[in-house]
Amino acid sequence: MTLLDTSLAQLAQELPGATAIFNHYNLSFCCGGKHTLREAASKVSLDPQALEAELMQLTPEPGQERDWAQAEDGEIIAYLLERFHKVHRAQLTELKRLAHRVESVHGDREECPHGLTEHLHRMAMELEQHMQKEEGILFPMLVGGQGMIAGGPIRVMLMEHEGHREEVARIDDLTDNLTPPRGACNTWRALYTGLEAFKADLDAHIHLENDVLFARYNGGAYHG
Repeated sequence: MTLLDTSLAQLAQELPGATAIFNHYNLSFCCGGKHTLREAASKVSLDPQALEAELMQLTPEPGQERDWAQAEDGEIIAYLLERFHKVHRAQLTELKRLAHRVESVHGDREECPHGLTEHLHRMAMELEQHMQKEEGILFPMLVGGQGMIAGGPIRVMLMEHEGHREEVARIDDLTDNLTPPRGACNTWRALYTGLEAFKADLDAHIHLENDVLFARYNGGAYHG
């Protein structure tokens, strides 16, 4: 089965990032989730193949993971900026929108993740400040060959990473470990799918910085 013959509801629940694309084109994946991508696109005069191609960009390319331990600092940082910093900003924007929708519509249900929107908003602000410090201070130091005097900024980033992990634990508390309740709508399920992807990406992001890039200057060997 191709994406064109897959329902909007299934795509929203299984493909993180799809809901942002649907929202951009005003495609209803909640009430209209039973329609296939082909049907939904045709109803609003969109090119189904072009829409499918846009969704395909959300699917990770198969292949062997890069051995980042052998990469230079500049290459790692370029990857971090494109793969994680840019992605987190898009993820949190959409997750806040979905969370607000779920809390607004289903606030009377006991299983509703009350406070999730506010928590994601606060987390987005903290993560944005963190990434800006990396982009404006730490990363230029490393690329400029000043890594051996970057111990202070690195220690700050490491401490903030621990804070991010605590914030992720709070997401689990609010969502019953990302378990949609019985009868959860497509938006609710898509929200939890997106949160799961965000958590995995943030964990991979922190690992690459802590255990590869920062370790070169924080007690590890220098490979810059």
